[in-house]
Amino acid sequence: MTTHRAPRTAADTAPPVERAVMIGLVLGVLAGFAWIGGMLYTVFG
Repeated sequence: MTTHRAPRTAADTAPPVERAVMIGLVLGVLAGFAWIGGMLYTVFG
């Protein structure tokens, strides 16, 4: 008897290292926006 599984999404098939790199890039971009926001707050605030 075969088991029926839900199809895997792209995130499930990504290797853990690639996922960690992607998380690092996203956090870096968010930190960049936070830094820019802080600079604008400092200059215009």
